[in-house]
Amino acid sequence: MTFNDIFKSSFLEKASAFSVMDFMIAMVLAFALGLFIFWVYKKTFNGVMYSAGFGVSLMAMTMITTLVILAVTSNVVLSLGMVGALSIVRFRTAIKEPMDIAFLFWAIAAGIVLGAGLIVLAVFGSLFIGVVLWVFINRKTSDHPYIMIVSCSDKEAEKKALEQIGEAVKKQVLKSKTVSKAGIELTLEVRLKGDDSDFVNTVSETEGVENAVLVSYNGDYMS
Repeated sequence: MTFNDIFKSSFLEKASAFSVMDFMIAMVLAFALGLFIFWVYKKTFNGVMYSAGFGVSLMAMTMITTLVILAVTSNVVLSLGMVGALSIVRFRTAIKEPMDIAFLFWAIAAGIVLGAGLIVLAVFGSLFIGVVLWVFINRKTSDHPYIMIVSCSDKEAEKKALEQIGEAVKKQVLKSKTVSKAGIELTLEVRLKGDDSDFVNTVSETEGVENAVLVSYNGDYMS
């Protein structure tokens, strides 16, 4: 093999046929869309613990997917090999928030569409998805369920606490009741009439009530 054979190889021909301008445009747009997905994720996150690393991974996933699709669309043989290579990849990280799955698929879909050259579809589709998520996730509702835990010293305090809770909330359902020598612990599902949670303070000040805790289903605490 001589130097002429090396420079005439098909590998170098593929490298020379690749468009640097297309690559730059696709990667810049992928970075912009990934940054937009990261921003929407940050503004709409309602979970227990926010992870900045997951948000950055959404941006990186958009660019990586775009890079892979650019390579796949340039060569049919490469696309078949890429499918085989990616089929052995396994992810073991547990997804704690259901909405994280939607953001992962959004980042991957945006990268695929961009890599395929459908720039208008990728941009307007991402904008539409971002607006929908912003509206529905950040929508405030007064019918949000809460779990209320009340510790009472005796049966009389339990009766007074239930009466006060019934007058203050729109709906209450007894989930569990624990009776011990130390007292009585009630666990109720309640739905507030509004955003006011001052009734919890009133219940906690009732004679015989040791403490009262109001817990949101998504992990937020109110006292």
